[in-house]
Amino acid sequence: MSVDSGQLQEDRSFDPYGAHRDDPYSFLTGIGEKEPVFYAPLLDAWCVTRREDIIAVLRDDQSFSARDHNPRPSVALPEDVTRMLRTWRGADALAVGSLDPPEHTRIKEVLNVGFTPARVRAFEPTIRTIATDLVERVAVAEEFDFIKEFAVPYSLEVIGRRLGIPDEYLDRCRTWSEQRIELMMVRGHTDFDRLREYARGLMEFGAFARSLVQERLASPQDDLISELLHEGKAGRTLTADEASVMIPTLIFAGHMTCAEALGTILFQQFQAPGGWTAVADGTIATRDLVEEGLRFDSPLAGMYRTAVSDVVVGDVPLAAGSRLLLLYGAAGRDSNSSACPAAFRPGSGSASHLAFGHGIHFCLGAGFARSELEIAIQALATRMPGLTLAPGPLPHHRPVFPLRALTELRVRQR
Repeated sequence: MSVDSGQLQEDRSFDPYGAHRDDPYSFLTGIGEKEPVFYAPLLDAWCVTRREDIIAVLRDDQSFSARDHNPRPSVALPEDVTRMLRTWRGADALAVGSLDPPEHTRIKEVLNVGFTPARVRAFEPTIRTIATDLVERVAVAEEFDFIKEFAVPYSLEVIGRRLGIPDEYLDRCRTWSEQRIELMMVRGHTDFDRLREYARGLMEFGAFARSLVQERLASPQDDLISELLHEGKAGRTLTADEASVMIPTLIFAGHMTCAEALGTILFQQFQAPGGWTAVADGTIATRDLVEEGLRFDSPLAGMYRTAVSDVVVGDVPLAAGSRLLLLYGAAGRDSNSSACPAAFRPGSGSASHLAFGHGIHFCLGAGFARSELEIAIQALATRMPGLTLAPGPLPHHRPVFPLRALTELRVRQR
């Protein structure tokens, strides 16, 4: 493939932390129609925007590795920070999202047991209680920040209760998760002393996970950590070290993406025909709203992969070692796919989106997340049918791409 200088200049303009922070999709749709696989220097990665190309990569776990799937800092970090980042989970330990077969296969098989449809159904009454109680608390205010007052505490309490995290540690889990984001997203000039503080926080996160595992080994409880250690399918369980590695990931992914998705879903529906009233009166089914929200603006805009050999992606030859960013969010608006309308349109058959990934790394908690999102929306629609955006400027997104997180979402009751 030949690329002229004009195309290189256009590629270089993709900036999901700046100019395209709030709306990366207009840029990605435009460039994707001409170059569905393009190099973005700012990200140091080949961006893949077309749905069929992304699925092909995700299905080929022999040619593409997930070991380096997280964003990288764009600046060199101090040696001590780098060391802590490498060892906070344990010596060179990797969570399941960073594993390739055959290690990935064994670990995920155990983890899946904790998120079966039966397990999800059994936990739904607890989710409803959390949602109902929190809705009652926020409903007393005429106006509030939905992200801070509902989405984050709700999703954090739900995953915390499922895992068996003591309530007094939930705020610290949130802080540790934010510190992890800051370290992964370091860009430009920064305060190295602050980064050291964040890295020490991650060390505390790892130590907390290991201590929790030891407690559950000695005294199992009715929670997911105990299930992973004691109740594996056909006798297969996680070792203490394996469970310790997974706990921070389950906390992080379990609450961050849910909170982000809730914010985006409400934000889009407030601006759509019928607004929130169409949800409250049942015109729009809750499941349809959730699936469309996940398609239209996925809480995880993409995930990285690394080519382990020379490959061709979308007719573009890439050398071994090339880093790819699979843009799930862009795939959700792929004009070549009938399942991806340009407008936000609940009920348009969007359940085939890639918000939960595809292939062997398909999100193990997808069913849990869907239930969690639906229950929250139902509780909000029942108690606050007149919910709407508060007057003022529209909210912005945080510069944490490929996460899609609103800084705030101020809402009010009519």
